[in-house]
This record gives sequence, C-alpha cells and structure tokens, in this order.
Amino acid sequence: MAWKTLDDIALAGRVVLTRVDINVPMEGGRVTDATRIEKIAPTVEDIIARGGRVVLLAHFDRPKGKVVASMSLSHVVGALETALGRRVVFGADCVGEVAEAAIAAAGPGDVVLLENTRFHAGEEANDPALAAGMAALGDVFVNDAFSAAHRAHASTAGLAHLLPAAAGRLMEAELRALESALGTPERPVVAVVGGAKVSTKLELLGNLVAKVDHLVIGGGMANTFLVAQGVEVGKSLAERDMAGMALEILEKARAAGCTIHLPVDIVVAQEFKAGAACEVLPVANCPADAMILDAGPQTVAAIVAVFGECRTLIWNGPLGAFEIAPFDAATTAAAQAAAALTEEGKLISVAGGGDTVSALNHAGAASGFTFISTAGGAFLEWMEGKELPGVAALLD
Repeated sequence: MAWKTLDDIALAGRVVLTRVDINVPMEGGRVTDATRIEKIAPTVEDIIARGGRVVLLAHFDRPKGKVVASMSLSHVVGALETALGRRVVFGADCVGEVAEAAIAAAGPGDVVLLENTRFHAGEEANDPALAAGMAALGDVFVNDAFSAAHRAHASTAGLAHLLPAAAGRLMEAELRALESALGTPERPVVAVVGGAKVSTKLELLGNLVAKVDHLVIGGGMANTFLVAQGVEVGKSLAERDMAGMALEILEKARAAGCTIHLPVDIVVAQEFKAGAACEVLPVANCPADAMILDAGPQTVAAIVAVFGECRTLIWNGPLGAFEIAPFDAATTAAAQAAAALTEEGKLISVAGGGDTVSALNHAGAASGFTFISTAGGAFLEWMEGKELPGVAALLD
C-alpha cells in the first residue's frame, strides 16, 4: 500500500501527535470496557522505543463543539495508565498554551493526553485553523484511529496534510486486513451480511455482489429478499417497500456471477422473548401470526459448506436475533465454524461493524477470526467501497 507506517518515518527526538480512538464506554465515572485503550498500546510503545514523545489526540462522545465536563478525556487517564503501564500527563485543551504546557511537563517515557478534540466546533468541520493549532504542537502525525477514518475532521484528515504522516500499528493492521479481504483477496470470497434493514445497507450489498463470489444474507434483511421473491413472512420484520431494490440486487448478483444465499429453513415464534416457544419450518411455511427470528439448521449447514469452499470470509451482522436465546443458534454455529476453519488455516476471516463484534463474542468465536475490526461506520463505508478521508490523507 502507498501509505507510510511507523517503520517509514523518523521519530527520535520528535513530538508525535498520535490520533487514537479511546471513546470507551463508562459508567459512574469508570471505564467499563478498556478494549480500545488496550489496542493502542503497541503504537505507543513503538513510538517511545524509537525515541519519540507520544501526545495523544482523541474525541470522546458528542459534545458538539462545547465543553461538557462529563465528556472530558480526563476520566480515562487512570484506565490509560493501567493499560500502558506509564504515567499519563493530561492537558485540558488540545491546542494553545495549555496543551504546550502539558507536553513540556511530560518526562521521558510519559504519555501526554490532550483534551477532547470535539470540544472545539472546528474539529468536525475540519477547520484549517484548528488543524494548524494542533500541528504546531508536534513534529510528526500518526493516525491510529481507523474507526474515525471515515470522517474528514481536523484531527484526522486535517493534520495529515500539515505534518509528515503515517499509520499507527492498529491502523496498519486494519488496512492490511481489509486489503487482504476485498482488495486482493484469496478466492473464492464469501461475505456474510446480516442485520435488520436492507435500506441501510443498499450501497454495501451493491458493492459486494460485484466483488465476492458468494453473499450470505441473514437477519431481517433476508426477509425483505424473501418477500421480493413472493415468500410470505408473517409478522416478521421486512421492508416490503424495498422489494424492488432487493430484486435489483439479485439481478446484479446474477450478472456478476455472485451466488446469493438466503434461508431455506427458518426458526419462527409467536413472540420475541427469551425462551419463547419456537419451531423450525421450511422457509415457505411461515405462519401468518408468527415471526422469523433465526435461520434454521439446514440453512446453517449450507452456509458452513460455503465457508468450506472459500478462502476468504468477510462478516458484517448477525444471522438472527442473536441477543436472545434460542434465536442466537444460527449466528453462533456459523461463527464457530468460521473460527474453526480459520484456526485450521483454511480460511482468512475478517469481521466488523455494528453488532458483529458482540455477536462473535457471544458465540465465543471472535478469538478464532483472522481479524476483528472494532470500527463501526468506517468498516461499513470501506465495505461499501467508499474512500475514507482519514486513510486517503495518509496517501498524499
């Protein structure tokens, strides 16, 4: 790829402005899941080992250009120190004298964390003045926040145009994994796309049918495709007004030589609740007063067989209402099969976006995948074939 990594840029004695995503969940002033913080550790350690001084830039929540005390990054300092095993110096602004003072106060091996970039209205507007103010604080820019790469913000795209720029280790891993999955993949390629609505993933489906050999459609989205083909789905979630678009996607897939896989059997229930009475039926036999809440075992077997024929898997979204048992069965079984094939060296598996990480964790399969992206919108926009401003800026 044409973008630079930490290996391509001199860091010794330089202040390295490092854009990260540490927008972590919190409760009662405490970080409840430090995964995103832990994932930046390799980049931080590498910069320090190469003689650079780490200054972290990040957003937190949606303050909409105003200072909101509950959205201050000061709340994550403790979790950062625990994850990095280093002293973290906090600066109460991301530009100006306050930021300069925090950087000056940091000793060798310390990490500086500057305040929420979104406290400035110019951040989301990619204001050149704000980007210049940030750039004045450092010598080098490293972007390690793929999950924010789909936004042209001052601390992502703006900074990359003003300083020597490179991808951090997490960003590098994301880009290499995505390139291997859709850019120059080992074939055949299968994509799994699940979720509630076709309308939210039209661009995604349209892009995938032209690039993959097999497309598995699950969740509520599958119901819309079934309706488009004249199959009754009872009280199931389905976008009946999208039937025409579903038929267009089916035709586009046929023209491209992409095989679309829809459920052949279904799990139906009268109500959506844990432990609800349910039954497995052929896909054409959904009762008028029932809901399709999962794919059936024959469908899962067919999906697993496709996995076995393929070399690359891209996964986005669950196959059913995985949050509640027993409607998690299809997602769990298919995910575990994909993980097993990956661990056997037979499949390259990349997953991310939306509920995907939760679904794969629920299945106990996430650790078996080749790569799990924690990015939501950025992962989806990449799958849609869109240019990501934060990545494109690294190519300039």
